[in-house]
Amino acid sequence: MPSDLFKKRRRFLIRLAKTLHQCGTPAYQLEAHMIKISDVLDLEGSFLISPTAITCVFWPKGDRENQEHTYVSRVQPGDLDLGLLARTDQLVDELCSGKRDLDDALLRLEEINNLPHPYPQWMIFIAFGFASAAFSMLMGTSWTDVSVSFLLGLMVYFLVYRSEKSTRIQTALEPLTAILAAFLVSGIIYIAPSMNTSLVVLASIIVFIPGLALTVGLSELAARDLISGTARIMDAGMVMFKLYFGAVLGFAIGDACWSYLLPLTTPELAIPLPSWSSWLAVLILSFCLMVMFKIRLKDAPWGISAGFIAHGTSIIASTYFNVALGTFFAALVLGIYANLYARWLKAPAAIVLLQGLVVLVPGSKIYMGLNTAISGQEIIHIDQLGSQAFLILMSLVAGLIFANIVIDPRRSL
Repeated sequence: MPSDLFKKRRRFLIRLAKTLHQCGTPAYQLEAHMIKISDVLDLEGSFLISPTAITCVFWPKGDRENQEHTYVSRVQPGDLDLGLLARTDQLVDELCSGKRDLDDALLRLEEINNLPHPYPQWMIFIAFGFASAAFSMLMGTSWTDVSVSFLLGLMVYFLVYRSEKSTRIQTALEPLTAILAAFLVSGIIYIAPSMNTSLVVLASIIVFIPGLALTVGLSELAARDLISGTARIMDAGMVMFKLYFGAVLGFAIGDACWSYLLPLTTPELAIPLPSWSSWLAVLILSFCLMVMFKIRLKDAPWGISAGFIAHGTSIIASTYFNVALGTFFAALVLGIYANLYARWLKAPAAIVLLQGLVVLVPGSKIYMGLNTAISGQEIIHIDQLGSQAFLILMSLVAGLIFANIVIDPRRSL
């Protein structure tokens, strides 16, 4: 193979690996996909991907001794960007089918990497507020909790927006957000004595709860990608501890300050939300995820449907089985739906799968279990909360594995 052609193909593959890593693609899927695309470009490759590093080795088929090239790069853990994932996958399909040449594909790959956020800032601002409110509704608490969660979710967005311009805030974003949320809730309780303070704080920081990261990490371990899976789970665990510590510190500071400024109030019993509110919460949450995950408008209806499929299957299955097995069947049906979407529309299954998983992942229950274990106080009463959260995580992974057995997505992403 001519040296210039080898360099060009190698450069495209390295840029592709970085882009897909930036989208938050699981390591085992990314490695398999890179091997497939390398083969299309008449190259062979070996890849080792982790949340913080990319290692690639390329060589022309049958000529490893003369033209082997090794590339190693230190990267930051990727965020979920399903719009970028969809555009990148479409670009790769066009290259493999001959609709684009390699030079055009390289230019297009740079172009889609530099695209701005597809939604305006005001829409992202509203999405943060409604995501927190929707979580409160899913927990079936009260309209007071939902309203306060919405306002605190808007506050969280300002911190996230500010962190994009300040490295100091970015490094302490999770605990700082939890501190401010808990501090404000400690004062609001004097005005709204029926509020569930711990749950409202959890709802306000729900965008940081690493439920998806835990699920992806366990999926990577199940695929025997031990380095990436272990690293992702440890990172998720540290995020959870930072959030919990921030909440504890915020409550301590708030109780010390507000008790001197506001009169004591008598706690009141909250009126729980009606059962239909959970369906409204799924609808609201799905629209918020569309904005937060930067999903293209043409893919949005499929993702919103995934949320309802996951929620509805979970409710139906849980009436016949326990919560963990109900989650297994929900993940199984959701995985089948995502794989059919991938086969029929020739797009990554993750575009719809992740929106449904958000409804099912027990990251919030892990936080609640942590609070119960440390403080001895329950945020909401759930029997055997810690073991239930672990079983739900394992049920999610098992459901997705069996879904791939039932329906082959016929795609590496």
